[in-house]
Amino acid sequence: MDPSLAPVPEERDLNMEVAGELYDLAFVHPSPHGRYAYRRAARTIVGLEEPLEVFVRTLPPRALPAIGPASERVILEHLEQGRSPMVERAVERSGRLDALREARMLRTGFLSRAAVLSILRSSRPGMVARADLRGDLQMHTEWSDGRDSVAEMANAAMARGYGWIGVSDHSYGLPIAGGIDMDEASRQQQEIDRLARAWNGAFQVLKGIEANIPKQGGVDMTLDELARFESVLAAPHSKLRTAEDQTERMLATVRHPRVHVLAHPRGRMFSRRGVLADWDRVFAEAAAHDVVIELDGDPYRQDLDHGLARRALAAGCRFALDSDAHAGDQLMYAEFALAHARLAGIPPARVVNTWPAEEVRAWAARKASAG
Repeated sequence: MDPSLAPVPEERDLNMEVAGELYDLAFVHPSPHGRYAYRRAARTIVGLEEPLEVFVRTLPPRALPAIGPASERVILEHLEQGRSPMVERAVERSGRLDALREARMLRTGFLSRAAVLSILRSSRPGMVARADLRGDLQMHTEWSDGRDSVAEMANAAMARGYGWIGVSDHSYGLPIAGGIDMDEASRQQQEIDRLARAWNGAFQVLKGIEANIPKQGGVDMTLDELARFESVLAAPHSKLRTAEDQTERMLATVRHPRVHVLAHPRGRMFSRRGVLADWDRVFAEAAAHDVVIELDGDPYRQDLDHGLARRALAAGCRFALDSDAHAGDQLMYAEFALAHARLAGIPPARVVNTWPAEEVRAWAARKASAG
C-alpha cells in the first residue's frame, strides 16, 4: 500500500472512556431512574464536540445537560486518575462483572463526537476527506420512519454542499419502521420527479429503497419490484443478537443481482452485537459482485467500524459513507462514517459518495443490467 494511504493511528478517545464509565453505572444501577440518568449523562459526553479535559478548563462538568453530581464525580475522577473508583465500587457491589464485560465488548469500536472532529481535522493526504463528499446514499423521510419530507432532506443536503442524495425509505418487509408498499413507493417517486423538474438539474435525488435481508439472505422483495428503484440497499434487521454464524446469509445477499449496497452490514448498535459472520469471505464476495459496503454513520451504529472497514478495503471493496439520517439535521452523521473511513485508510477513489450523481446512476444501472 502507498504509505500515504496507511491507516491513521487511533488516538485515545477520553470522552468515550468516560461515557463508558457512565454506561457501566447505568448497567449495574438497581433503579430504572438511575439507569436512565446515567445513560443520559453518557450520551451527553458522547455527543460533546470538544474533549472533556478542554471543557473543564472553563466550566464544571455539571454545566453540561444531564450531568448531575454523581456523574460529575465520575468525570472528575477519570480525568484525574484515568479511572473512577466510584464506578469500580459500584460494579463490585453489584456482582455483575461478568455480564458487564460482555456489555463493554459491545461498545468497542465506537467514536465520540469529539474524536470524530479531531480525526476530520487531522491532515492526511490521500485519504477521503469532507470536501470529497458529494452525496449520501442512505436516509429516511416521512414516507417511512423519518421526520422530514424528501424536499426538506434535499434542502438540508444542499446546505451541506451536496449535489445529490439517495432516498432509501424502508421497504414493506419492515413494518415496524413504517416500511412503504409499492403503491407508496410509486407515489414517492412521482414526488421526486416533480422536485427534479423544479430543480432543473441543479440537484438530484436517486430513487432508492432499503430492503430487508431475510434469514436465508438476499432481500425480501421481488426482482420486478427492485427493478423500479435506482439504488437498492440491503440491510439486516433480524437475528441480530444470536451467536449463530450467518456467513451464508450475508454471502447470499451480496450475490443478489439487484443489491447495490450492503447497508449497516452487522446491524450492530451500542448494546447489540449484530450479525456474526466470516467477514473476510463476505467482503471478498462483495468486491467480486461490485456490491458497495456501507459505513453507517448513525452514532449508535457506526457500522462498519474502522477495524472491519480496513479488512474490507484489503478485500478490494468500495464504500458508501452514509448518514442513515431520519431528519435533515442528522445528515452530519456521515461525519462519523467519514472518521472511520479515515482511520481505515480509505482513499476517495474507493468511495461512491465522491462521485457525481450521473456516475452513481451509471454504475447502479450497469450493475442492475449485469445481474
